[in-house]
Amino acid sequence: LEEQKRYRFGMAGPAGYRKAVRLMELAGRLRLPLVSLVDTPGAYPGVEAESHNIAGTIAQCLQTMLGLPVPTVAVIVGEGGSGGAVAIACADRVLMLEYAIYSVISPEGAAAILWKDQKAVPKAAEALGLSAPKLKELGVIDEVLPEPLGGAHSDPQATAATIRAALEKHLAELSSLPLDKLLQLRYKRYRDAGSYRELEGRP
Repeated sequence: LEEQKRYRFGMAGPAGYRKAVRLMELAGRLRLPLVSLVDTPGAYPGVEAESHNIAGTIAQCLQTMLGLPVPTVAVIVGEGGSGGAVAIACADRVLMLEYAIYSVISPEGAAAILWKDQKAVPKAAEALGLSAPKLKELGVIDEVLPEPLGGAHSDPQATAATIRAALEKHLAELSSLPLDKLLQLRYKRYRDAGSYRELEGRP
């Protein structure tokens, strides 16, 4: 617990996102594919972070990653929360471990805001659709990566091998695309995010 407190429970501040931008730009200059492993409840929400422009650094991260002239793959390996996760996960392909979660807000936060009742946490989790299978169904992610019996932590080596195989497959596919096609598909992916269709005969 003390270690978690020291590292703000995995929540990066403005300096962390500026560092991410520098590394993204380096990958772009060297023409190296970018791989991002995501496990954060979100960006650090403290007063210090606000005073150092956390929102602006997240926006810069998004802009940089979306414009990179190299293939990008993100893997949600634990928790992917809010804009702090999206800032390093807006990739050409987004993969997700079987028991990871990825959402705009935690179920606890959604229950507090929408229902003002912590008993509504299960209802909020269902409404958010934050599980890997649901997000695959919605088209938010591209592949669900199976975890060993007991979860990824029960066999880290097997989990790493699964992630490596998936990365090799997706990077090979993306690397075969001409740059203009790669950027066109990336643009379409994120322009279409949140699109919907109307069903005939429904109010």
